Amino acid sequence: MTDPIAISPRGVDADTIREADRVARHWTSPHQGRLRPGSAEHKQAVCRMFHDTFNPYKPSVIDWPKLDAETLARIVSLPIWDIAVQTEGKARLRMAAYAATIADPDMRETIARNGWEENRHKEVLSRLVEAYGIPLAPEPEYREPRDPEWAYLVTGFSECIDSFFAFGLFAMAHRSGIFPPELIDTFEPVMQEECRHILLFANWLAWHRRTMPLWRRPWFELRVLAVWAFLGWERVGLAKSIDADGKEQAQDNNFTVNGTRSVSAEEISVPELMALCLRENDRRFAGYDRRLLRPTTMPALVRVALLFMRRPKRSARREALA
Repeated sequence: MTDPIAISPRGVDADTIREADRVARHWTSPHQGRLRPGSAEHKQAVCRMFHDTFNPYKPSVIDWPKLDAETLARIVSLPIWDIAVQTEGKARLRMAAYAATIADPDMRETIARNGWEENRHKEVLSRLVEAYGIPLAPEPEYREPRDPEWAYLVTGFSECIDSFFAFGLFAMAHRSGIFPPELIDTFEPVMQEECRHILLFANWLAWHRRTMPLWRRPWFELRVLAVWAFLGWERVGLAKSIDADGKEQAQDNNFTVNGTRSVSAEEISVPELMALCLRENDRRFAGYDRRLLRPTTMPALVRVALLFMRRPKRSARREALA
């Protein structure tokens, strides 16, 4: 595939860019009838969706807008840049490593393409921190995982968790107006690509379960439970990373849950944030074939949690922003 930095909307007319953005958000399989997970029709639809909705333009925009001092300070202070850059670097390698183990050529190419898009995200983030002088910790050496399937499961489920909350936080940042519209517009296609990535993961997971030998399924389901346990441990702040000097360094893996003050001046309760995440999650998936499976764990957990949360009365300003 083309080098990500070489792709740019320069010289491409605005109508072409708008059409590419529209296509990236809407897709329906021509297949008539049910897309049964594990079937050849389901696999073909998943792979075709990911190929057809690829956006070659907007996610590679690297003409960063000039920022006033207050906005620049707000962006530099966000506690996400180290882990964001490193996460994308790890995701690219993990997906490439797992893709190499897949016997099916269509699914192998699709997951490899997913890894390429993760690398493009890393390039975009790297250019952003360079443009705004954001200091980063030295990047670790990215190594191929010894267990590609485990690494891919950790990455996939992690993206399902983080993207769910990121959709809501990004909507808050957009409507708050505290970030320049040009910056929001640059990252909007990246957010939609994350939606495509977890859509692919959810359908790969169903396809993988249905096509693996029966004797492997109990062990695989135990691995899935272990991944969720690991991610739960990580998300409550018990996981630590080791820096280059061998010292423990806590990472803000919960930023997607508690970072509302960083992206908006608006006060918002936890129930309101959860409801916003649900709406944004549904909106981003709405344009894709409804026969394709969606990630369900986080939306289901949040819907259950909302049943037990008391929602505060909303001010007139909140009503207007909703």
